[in-house]
Amino acid sequence: MSSPSAIKLIVSDVDGVWTDGKIIYVGDQREIKEFNVRDGLGVKLAQKAGITVALLTSRRSPALQRRAQELGIVELHQGSANKLAELHRLAKKLGLSLDEILYAGDDLPDLAPMLASGIAAAPSDASPEVLAAATWKLASRGGEGAFRELVERLLRERGQWEPLVKDFASGKPDGHSI
Repeated sequence: MSSPSAIKLIVSDVDGVWTDGKIIYVGDQREIKEFNVRDGLGVKLAQKAGITVALLTSRRSPALQRRAQELGIVELHQGSANKLAELHRLAKKLGLSLDEILYAGDDLPDLAPMLASGIAAAPSDASPEVLAAATWKLASRGGEGAFRELVERLLRERGQWEPLVKDFASGKPDGHSI
């Protein structure tokens, strides 16, 4: 396991971490995804602390594309059948070692990238195998603020949480588009 202070990139699966894993289809062409605003704040807090956030999913979704744009997530990797290979490509692109990555996942396709990363996190309702592999077992369920929880834990362990809270208490940060 890497030290939290070594983490420069958080890579997260989407369905089952950012959502509760449900997919709602509307007709033949559209789908609905429900995102938790707390996870959006988690992204902004990570970015403010100098940590890049990337999303890695095997599915493709216009709703996710929109959410990533709203949050300023540049590294959105959709349609990734082999998540470990994509994680290696992303690390190489950003000039990072896998030890500098925190990976969040919830199901079997996330096992290999979780085991390869410096820190692995899983929501409380992840599959048993993924929970067993997780360095950090989150209290939150997928879609219920799990991503926000892992960012808070990371920032607390790095000593960056309290200064952010003080900024909010003083009215300094702008709560734009979360």
